[in-house]
Amino acid sequence: MVTPGSQPMVVRIRPAEELWAINKIPGTYSEHVALSRDIPCERSILGMFSEVKFPVPWGHLAAKAWGSSGGHPVLCLHGWLDNANTFDKLIPLLPRGCYYVAMDFSGHGLSSHRPAGCPYHFLDYVSDVRRVAAGGAVAGMFCFLYPEMVDKLILLENLGFLLAPEDTEAWLESKRLVIDRLLSLEAKQQTPRARSPEAALQRLLEANRHLTAEGGAILLQRGATETPTGLVYNRDMRVRTQSRESFTVEQCVKLLQKIQDRVLIIVAQDGLLVPYKLDTRNHLVKDVREAFESTLKEHNQLIEVPGSHFVHLNKPEVVSGIISNFLTAQNTRARL
Repeated sequence: MVTPGSQPMVVRIRPAEELWAINKIPGTYSEHVALSRDIPCERSILGMFSEVKFPVPWGHLAAKAWGSSGGHPVLCLHGWLDNANTFDKLIPLLPRGCYYVAMDFSGHGLSSHRPAGCPYHFLDYVSDVRRVAAGGAVAGMFCFLYPEMVDKLILLENLGFLLAPEDTEAWLESKRLVIDRLLSLEAKQQTPRARSPEAALQRLLEANRHLTAEGGAILLQRGATETPTGLVYNRDMRVRTQSRESFTVEQCVKLLQKIQDRVLIIVAQDGLLVPYKLDTRNHLVKDVREAFESTLKEHNQLIEVPGSHFVHLNKPEVVSGIISNFLTAQNTRARL
């Protein structure tokens, strides 16, 4: 359900083979896209869902799927440092008849890490989506680059953009920091630290104040591997140094004009996008929200719900009805 970012999004893809996508973006928020039935993959049935692997030059992209592959495809994309399990509690509450696929971005969950010496760029996550797509921030960018493929877009605690620092020097410093951190990690070549299950969960909860213990345990099931000395996080440490694509508010407005689909934005009242909670960035979030409303007009729907940034995982029943109604509603918007 949404850059690799912090929260999820949903995108419904139009025919040829219509796909709906829900996702989160690593590094910021979330996004969604469509799966191609023509791309080879391995699948093994595990209870109510199946595990899927899509081959890529550096290994594979892992995913889990619910429903019949003959249903409307919905691609679910997780947020930064999360994994496909973030949708475990939400997807069972969504409309039957859809084929929901939640993928792990490169360097996350059960997907392969990128080769040594290769940093993680924002557009790499978009290319991950395109590799398994036919014809969030990540979902948002996908919609801008391939607007003809998307029928509906759902953003969970996500506005589809990463806002650039207003100060040029701050922007330059952020880019320098990405490079310096990456080179530092390469120089250290540290062995991943093993933790007890309790310590691994506690570390995750300390870094994500919006997560409940139950939600954290669900993410750990896919986000860590058991070793003789304890649990080791699966994520590639280089993901924390990813280079993000950021935009000014003016650029956001221009990009929004390229969206041909209907958009649903769900904002949690105790999440990250409530303007008065974002200090110096609050006016930027307010400007982007207004840009959605003024540019997409009646094709944009913004709903505030009770809950935190991980409301889709902590209390999925709060958003499942809203998402279900949006997915099943007939799309009357004219295509360009």
